[in-house]
Amino acid sequence: MKASILAWLILPLACGAGAVDIDYISSEALPALGPYSPATAISNLVFTSGQIAFDAELGKVVGDDIESQTRKAMDNLRAVLEASGSSLQDTLRITVYLKNPEDFPAMNKVYAQYFPGKKPARTTVPGVEWGPGILIEVDAIAVRSPK
Repeated sequence: MKASILAWLILPLACGAGAVDIDYISSEALPALGPYSPATAISNLVFTSGQIAFDAELGKVVGDDIESQTRKAMDNLRAVLEASGSSLQDTLRITVYLKNPEDFPAMNKVYAQYFPGKKPARTTVPGVEWGPGILIEVDAIAVRSPK
């Protein structure tokens, strides 16, 4: 099912149907930490890169527990979506990557505060290792008003 939906979205692009206008979103408040864009968008779809508990002003990951890192990662995700012309409320799907599977209940409690009403689809992937001290990463697919 997922593959057929993705094919439906991508097929017109692969076949050269119409001009493709991709927006590469950047934000001075949340600079990319490598050679990538914080988000890209095509038409009304926004695809974010993974967001961690990185504080751009301090230049480092902040928080040493899953609650504080979830809060910061979600705040960063919100900022990237807003820079893209979208919002958390316009999110279709979120993927959560957790270092420690046992952090799921605490992460879920904080995560729920960001979606008091309608909730996007979500997948949580446990056991993902990044750099030292990183406990969570989140990315999203959202919609925005067409330009």
